[in-house]
Amino acid sequence: MPSRRHVLEHVVGSMAGVSLAGLGTASAAESPASEVRSRFAFEARVSVSTPQVVGPSSHGLRRIVPITGGTFAGPRIEGTVVPGGADWQFVRPDGVLAIEAKYTLQAKDGALIMVTNRGMRHGPPDVIAKLARGESVDPQSYYFRTTAEFEAPLESEHAWLNRAIFIGVAERKADVAIIRFYELL
Repeated sequence: MPSRRHVLEHVVGSMAGVSLAGLGTASAAESPASEVRSRFAFEARVSVSTPQVVGPSSHGLRRIVPITGGTFAGPRIEGTVVPGGADWQFVRPDGVLAIEAKYTLQAKDGALIMVTNRGMRHGPPDVIAKLARGESVDPQSYYFRTTAEFEAPLESEHAWLNRAIFIGVAERKADVAIIRFYELL
């Protein structure tokens, strides 16, 4: 009969991808399920327009960034970003930009895929000021990460997007957001 510790390690390791090493119950070498692995899914170049500033709100400085189009491509999928979505943002009191973007991708075969992408961006004040002015900035000089949820047609070759968790490593340019999406395995 497996020990309680073994069962707990298995459940936590397989469901949450978390090592219990910090709790003194297992080492990372004993629990290969705790390794976080990913594979590149695609890169999206999302064209954006000038932010519409709503102003101070209960969450912070609120703004809306219209999504005007773009492209995406990767090993298993490619297509265009459909104009009409938006990125609803607010600057938190600690200076972190919280984002929630909702938009639609159209794959080359015509399939429409809905995207909800949430995340945050922060960095040194001088770097963030340059980004706000539309200046080019080394993406390594600030933090911009997201989590994305995709909703693809069930009977399409893109249904794999419905069954995984994706993280995005993002970069902001003057008129485009570049997001490299990775599927967690």
